[in-house]
Amino acid sequence: MQGDVIVEPIHTARLELVPLEVGHAEEMAGVLGDPALHAFIGGAPESLEELRARYARWEGGAPEPGTTWCNWVVREQDGGRLVGTVQATVTGEGAEVAWVVGTAWQGRGYASEAARALVGWLRPRVRTVVAHVHPGHAASAAVARAAGLVSTGEIHDGEVRWATGPHA
Repeated sequence: MQGDVIVEPIHTARLELVPLEVGHAEEMAGVLGDPALHAFIGGAPESLEELRARYARWEGGAPEPGTTWCNWVVREQDGGRLVGTVQATVTGEGAEVAWVVGTAWQGRGYASEAARALVGWLRPRVRTVVAHVHPGHAASAAVARAAGLVSTGEIHDGEVRWATGPHA
């Protein structure tokens, strides 16, 4: 449990969102290892050691009072392979969400299914859910739309703000 939010497994028709642990880093290093995943966000894939360190920080919880980090790996129910991650940073009455699905699993609707499940899980817990999407990333915009978010037209740090709830 982190703050008032308990990170728990979330199930969909084809996927399971499993609370992220440091032990997931090895498999996730392969899932997230394609440099193409960084085309819109910049940077490069993290090494296994870097990923373990990041996951350990996430497991330790947000250092800011009143903020809860919620992180899941996305696992295929058929076969049990990890295919990506979803996350939510919960502050006050809102949450900011993000998702990533490894290149090998893109085009199957996994990101939309996982994001829809995440937003559905958050809706009874927060008033507003927000995502920031690069304006040129049509696939990520489609995921935001599938998750029930609406483009606000606002630009923040070069990305379009998508939101649901009373502040959309």
